[in-house]
Amino acid sequence: MKIAIGSDHGGYELKQKVIRHLEKKGIQCEDMGCNSKDSCDYPVFGHAVAHAVANGKADKGIVICTTGIGISIAANKVPGIRCALCSDPLSAKMTRLHNDANMLAMGAGILGENLALEITDTFLETEFSGEERHQRRINLIEKM
Repeated sequence: MKIAIGSDHGGYELKQKVIRHLEKKGIQCEDMGCNSKDSCDYPVFGHAVAHAVANGKADKGIVICTTGIGISIAANKVPGIRCALCSDPLSAKMTRLHNDANMLAMGAGILGENLALEITDTFLETEFSGEERHQRRINLIEKM
């Protein structure tokens, strides 16, 4: 599995922790930036990760800013992306089961490290249910 991951300055430190965590598990990460805590614009990095996922260069994406809100909105502007902002493991599980979300957004100012890593693991380890009703709804989202 290959994960594209990006953040703005507000999510930089948590992004580094997520990368280390995933690499310890043998999961390949492509860091799409930012590369420091210097102020920067989250849409640039949300779009970069989203395009990597949409173009098949990564299997899934993770984006992080201070709240997770702005970067998730930016990622969801890319066709084919279903980026879910999650602040708990149950939401991460359900968005994979029911929405087949291909990107996870988190807020570094909202979550502690342990919770963020648990959400990440849950998101990546949960498969889409494949149930017809959920696929039908995803198809409707994609058409609209």
